[in-house]
Amino acid sequence: MTRGHFGMFPIAHRDSAAAALAAAFGSAPIGAVTAMAGGATTASVYRVEVGERRYLLRIEGEPSPLRNPHQYVSMRIATEAGIAPAIRYLDEAARIVVIDFIEQQPLKSFPGGPRALAQALGELFSRVQATPVFPYYVNYGDIVTRLFAHVQRTGLFAAGLLEAHAEHLELIRKTYDAGASKLVSSHNDPTPNNILFDGERLWLIDWESACCNDSLVDAAIVLDQFARSEALEEVLLKAWFGRAPDEALRARLAPARALTHLFYAGVMFSASAAASWAKDDTDLSAPTPEQFRLAIDEGRLKRHAVGTRHILGKMYLASFLSGVAAPKIEAVV
Repeated sequence: MTRGHFGMFPIAHRDSAAAALAAAFGSAPIGAVTAMAGGATTASVYRVEVGERRYLLRIEGEPSPLRNPHQYVSMRIATEAGIAPAIRYLDEAARIVVIDFIEQQPLKSFPGGPRALAQALGELFSRVQATPVFPYYVNYGDIVTRLFAHVQRTGLFAAGLLEAHAEHLELIRKTYDAGASKLVSSHNDPTPNNILFDGERLWLIDWESACCNDSLVDAAIVLDQFARSEALEEVLLKAWFGRAPDEALRARLAPARALTHLFYAGVMFSASAAASWAKDDTDLSAPTPEQFRLAIDEGRLKRHAVGTRHILGKMYLASFLSGVAAPKIEAVV
């Protein structure tokens, strides 16, 4: 690697990056290194050119008490199943991995349109859930509850403003825990940014949250992001579970969907708190998904901006209480 390319890495990452690339590619000359932006991950991600091919080098940030300790085991299982890109180097202790880079095409260009994409997504996640079961980490309802409790402690919102949400969460937990299904391998963050189309097939990336979970958590997130009509829901769920969704399945989906809405609200508000966003907000009003998308398209809201994510968090809060359509995350991260 030339000095110029090596300089792309922060000083703290240079030694580990150089060691990973040497282990993965030996003496092969390293070409351009490009820092990759976007997504909600706290990891540092780089595209690295080696010969005529490209790879992704990912260095996880400093571990936190909430870190999922099973992400690399889950990633390896998914890779062996052909669901995730091939791993060229992995050092779990150093929290660094080198994988194949997927030259992605827009998901909207998927052949056959939304219906074919829904079918392919259902088949993809059916394969995820058929793998050897990922290790257990924590009950999903507990994760959501802890994250929401963190939001309440941040001071972002005026005292008492989130009481209705806390009461609704308590009711949802009772319904959800009573109807919890068999635990299966789950990605747990299957947003559009983590599902790639290479022109021929779909891939899943970013396994930070992967562990075994209720089978309906991934389904709830994918439905919100990709199947925003009853017809598409039918296609996706039938491909996923091998049968047309019945009333029992839809009844179990409802609380899982609500919990995923509150989870993503918590993710967005945690980013606000980390950026020292204004405190004691008394206004929970939020735009509709259509109004939000228009504001993004017209430039009135900026992608990746903390304020935009804060608004998205309010939209997810609204979805949690009302059950209305959740926004698409790809508009922001």
